[in-house]
This record gives sequence, C-alpha cells and structure tokens, in this order.
Amino acid sequence: MTRIYVDATALVGLGQVGELELLDAFEGTVVVPDAVRAEVTTDPSRTNLDRFLDEKPAVTETVETEWTDQAMSVLGAEAPTSDVRVVEGILEATDEGRDEPDAEPAAGLVSDDRRLRTVAEGFGATVTGTFGVVVRAATDDKYLTTSQAKRIVRRIDSHGLHLTGELREQAVGATD
Repeated sequence: MTRIYVDATALVGLGQVGELELLDAFEGTVVVPDAVRAEVTTDPSRTNLDRFLDEKPAVTETVETEWTDQAMSVLGAEAPTSDVRVVEGILEATDEGRDEPDAEPAAGLVSDDRRLRTVAEGFGATVTGTFGVVVRAATDDKYLTTSQAKRIVRRIDSHGLHLTGELREQAVGATD
C-alpha cells in the first residue's frame, strides 16, 4: 500500500483553513512523521492537525531507518531534520516496493517545498502540493463540488500561500 508522507508546508496550508480532511482523497496511508508534526506550531493549523490525527486513520511515527545517512547526504543536512525524516521514509517505502514492479507507487509526498518534491520524485515518489490535494479531492471525491474546491483554493490563497497566475488557473481550472 502506498505511504503518503505529508510535510509541514502542506499541513500548515490545509490546516490554516480547516481542510486537512481533504488528505482522505488519497488512496494509501497518510503518514505524518513526528519531526514534521513538531514543526506545525501555529494555530489554527496545530489544533486542526491534532484533531485530524485523532479522528482519521493517519499514521504518526518516529521515522528512523537505515536510510538516515543517505537522506542527510542528499539534502546536505548535518543532522536529521523533518525533511530528512520524510526523505528516509520515502527511501524505505520505495526500496520495499521494488520487489513488485507492477504495484502502485510505494510512496507519495504532499509538500510545497520545491527541493523536497524534486528529491522525492527522483527517488520514485509521486508528488503533489497543497493545491494538488484540493484538485484531487474535487476530481476524485463526490463530496467536494467544483465551487467548494474553488472557495478552498481562494481561502488558502488568502492566507498567504499564493499561486502564480498560471498555477492558479491550473488549480481552479482543473476543478471545472
């Protein structure tokens, strides 16, 4: 089963507007490493994250694997960080998934951090960002209408996570 790692950028973006439940649109296990959870310190994002993790089947865990050194090296980190924990989780999941070539992707990443997305994609993870979560929920879930998705995009945008004109058109246009 696909493990979908979510980093702090996406948790803050979705948590700020109370829409973390949109992560349920993904097929797979949502994973929030403890180091990532510790980075979400501002409200309402923190309160909404705590509520989401209490009510949903998401996994919170300490990610410490044999891949720590490789993840630190790739990211140029001198010590384990939340990004290192996300990358090592992705490395572990993709390594375990290599035995099944026709299987679904072993790992996914939800992040707005371009560098982290590039690294994860290089290791075989499927990546998306905060706005991609909204688009996914609108296109795959029947409970989120196009107009609701557009309102969510505008609310996220108004809270400081801005889209370029092109990306905004893609996000809002994809829900049409």
